[in-house]
Amino acid sequence: MQVHIEPSWARALSDEFEKPYFKELAEFVRNEYLSQTVYPPPKFVFHAFELTPFDCVRVVILGQDPYINAGEAHGLCFSVPDGVRVPPSLKNIYKEIVDDLGLDIADEIVKGQTFNKTGCPTSGFSSSFSAHGVESGNLEGWASQGVLLLNATLTVRAGMSGSHQHKGWETFTDVVIKALSDNKEHLVFLLWGRYAQQKGEGLIDEEKHLVLRAAHPSPLAGGKFFGCKHFSQTNAYLKRYGEKPIEWI
Repeated sequence: MQVHIEPSWARALSDEFEKPYFKELAEFVRNEYLSQTVYPPPKFVFHAFELTPFDCVRVVILGQDPYINAGEAHGLCFSVPDGVRVPPSLKNIYKEIVDDLGLDIADEIVKGQTFNKTGCPTSGFSSSFSAHGVESGNLEGWASQGVLLLNATLTVRAGMSGSHQHKGWETFTDVVIKALSDNKEHLVFLLWGRYAQQKGEGLIDEEKHLVLRAAHPSPLAGGKFFGCKHFSQTNAYLKRYGEKPIEWI
């Protein structure tokens, strides 16, 4: 597996690509793509990093595995490409956003894109709901505003959840989280569910960053995610430190 990653991330993570664990991981992933059906397609393995350069990260959402069904995974946790049915967890995320921010979807319009002083996009998200109220599960607009949608494991064998766990991806994404924590200030980390919360332990400096924890948005969590108000809290924190809030919808 050749590593083609956005330049600012290549600089931040350059040491990792030469370490034995990553070389073993790269060989494993290469062989899996050659012999099995693996998601996401190779061009999307580092899609989250391409859409959200290191210098532009403002919020981090942690997921676990890519989706295991054809056409769903495209390198961003919780997100699916346009035209794919919105997954149940993302439907619950949307519901919480609307309730939290008091939004009327019918009034949402696509806004013109603006940029902050670093040249990173801060708005211009094509709404997750079209002007006609039709949902889209594509979260690339969040990524373009500085929301890193990071899965702990970046690849998976089709139909087999967890099949690429414990091969080295978790070590790599631990380094990603720690690099962000150590080298940036005033980020927001959204940790939903036990897995994400355990992964963040010991990696994030909570004196420098805001860490928000809640139940997983999956329907299997019995609705405990609802009422967390993470989206309004995130925007309030960003505004406190002179950052433009995220246009979640």
